[in-house]
Amino acid sequence: MTDRKKLTTSAGNPVADNQNSITAGERGPVLLQDYQLIEKLAHQNRERIPERPVHAKGWGAYGTFTVTNDISRYSKAKIFSEVGKKTDMIARFSTVAGELGAADAERDVRGFSLKFYTEEGNWDLVGNNTPVFFVRDPYKFPDFIHTQKRHPKTNLRSPTAMWDFWSLSPESLHQVTILMSDRGLPVGVRNVNGYGSHTYSMISADKKRVWVKFHFKTMQGHKHWTNAEAAEMVGQSRETTQEDLFGAIEKGDFPKWQVFIQVMPEEDVGKTWYNPFDLTKVWPHGDYPLIEVGELELNRNPENYFAEIEQAAFAPSNIVPGIGFSPDKMLQARIFSYADAHRYRLGTHYEALPVNRPRSEVNHYHKDGPMRFFDNNATNPDAYYEPNSFNGPVESPDFAEPPLAISGDADRYNHRDGNDDYKQPGDLFRLMNSEQQGRLMDNMAAAMGGVPKEIIKRQILHLLRADPAYGHGVAERTGVDISDLAEAAQ
Repeated sequence: MTDRKKLTTSAGNPVADNQNSITAGERGPVLLQDYQLIEKLAHQNRERIPERPVHAKGWGAYGTFTVTNDISRYSKAKIFSEVGKKTDMIARFSTVAGELGAADAERDVRGFSLKFYTEEGNWDLVGNNTPVFFVRDPYKFPDFIHTQKRHPKTNLRSPTAMWDFWSLSPESLHQVTILMSDRGLPVGVRNVNGYGSHTYSMISADKKRVWVKFHFKTMQGHKHWTNAEAAEMVGQSRETTQEDLFGAIEKGDFPKWQVFIQVMPEEDVGKTWYNPFDLTKVWPHGDYPLIEVGELELNRNPENYFAEIEQAAFAPSNIVPGIGFSPDKMLQARIFSYADAHRYRLGTHYEALPVNRPRSEVNHYHKDGPMRFFDNNATNPDAYYEPNSFNGPVESPDFAEPPLAISGDADRYNHRDGNDDYKQPGDLFRLMNSEQQGRLMDNMAAAMGGVPKEIIKRQILHLLRADPAYGHGVAERTGVDISDLAEAAQ
């Protein structure tokens, strides 16, 4: 028999008996002094951290990003510094609405979040498998998410709440069209595109800014299920995506994505019919073509799902020199809300956990707080504030970004004023062939089952404005008389 390590408490005390509690006699009560029992039970009570309010069900893996094309003229970020350069990274994919135990094969947006461990710190790109989103103003985000979660009385998902919100929010139509199309129900995350979705900025070594969109094109091809196929799969397994991703990597079939950017000159803002910082809009590729950047490969499964995927924390506030933000309202809010969610869910020092810890040097003046499990400035205790005279870390003005040329009076501007919420959903509908259009309209009609007619009519009015055939098709499938709506759609 091989030598085995001694079982201990979390403080390192050896455990003599891990089978029996200390009691007052064979049949007597358990004693409070059985600290080993108390530790074991107390830890079990805390094994589950709060699940994410959104994107709770997720899957992930480690990988490598490799530069295949020189874009250093746009960005001074060292991750892009030379062709052939490789950077370690981790990815987490997810559904949006489902809880931690939800089935993988659900019609839902898929989260597509990436953390790159660069020599300048972590760069996080928190995106989806869609290039747009349901809302453009963050004030509406909590309400939208409430419609995707459970009804407070029935504790069931509510199609009425979803369609009521969408039909009252025409800016959602572009994303709803994607969600109800073939791409709304992928067989797994190896077969989806990823998008940064937001507009970001890149800054060159000579401090020139351009606006950018990030695209990750799957090299495995797109594969999707119909509603009926997905229902059959859920009956067989609730973990189809995890099985697919984990299994592929284990057998060496590493999933890959080609990475591209779209680049918009800073001075083009105001020259397009759409707001380039509107998360419900795409940039036409004819105007801003895709530029190759590199290749993303996932090639290593985590050793411990909880430690490396459940505790992985992604936040768009994690950027590196050469990559910056934009006036995108949703991005501006997420810069705060993502990191704040992690502080609540994982703890104050979540970024020091191994999966989140930067590979580069970290120096700051954050003090104390729960779970301060790393150096608390013990090597230079006098430098616990800034500025100081004790050789503490100091600011680096060289990393300052150029000022934004876009400015205006601060106010609560109506985000629907001057916005066309129908052109791009209509363009997307017309890009589909007749079979794809049919499935889209079938899926949309099925998703409206049980929804009050007035809400369905309101939604169909939006569809008519996007494309008459779109509205007529869904009206026919839901039994709605189109005659009193067609005129209102003009």
